[in-house]
Amino acid sequence: MPAYHSAFNGDPSVRQVGNTAVLPINTKIRGPAPIAGDPSIPDIIEESLDLFRANCLFRNFEIKGPADRLLIYLILFISDCLTKLAPTPGKPSPGYQEATKLLSTLAVDTFALPGDAGFPLNSLYHPPASRQDADYFRSYLTQTRSELALRLCDRLYPAEQTLGPDGQPTGQLGPRATKPSKWWMAFQKRR
Repeated sequence: MPAYHSAFNGDPSVRQVGNTAVLPINTKIRGPAPIAGDPSIPDIIEESLDLFRANCLFRNFEIKGPADRLLIYLILFISDCLTKLAPTPGKPSPGYQEATKLLSTLAVDTFALPGDAGFPLNSLYHPPASRQDADYFRSYLTQTRSELALRLCDRLYPAEQTLGPDGQPTGQLGPRATKPSKWWMAFQKRR
């Protein structure tokens, strides 16, 4: 069974830096990312969150376009986020507020770009052509990582349904879960 690929691979009008796509996202975070035209259509961040658990189980991933490279990068970042939130001996997993702070800090922390010495997949990514492209790409990835961190926290700590006196859900959302979802944290050790 093949891995799942990005639905944005077929768009020829997408700007590329190196050989990685710069796709529009739905966000309120300031940055250079193009704004998605229709907010009801899932963007690359939603796609990476939806495909993370399936794609991290595959040993091989055939890259079919520039959007797949961005998808791989975001999946690796999700894996780093889950590792950051993992409980350690003597320290339990953080709550929603603390996790949001930790992941927001991780998102804006310094990171390597394609072509830099610390980038994990240099053989698959071309470096940016110029210094301006590198600065633009770093800003784009910072904005994308920040938005991904916020959305990941919302999925890791879902709001619980409030129940009425008859035991049926009322449709209103209650407080957020105090621990991250075990269905997401089970993938923290996958590489």
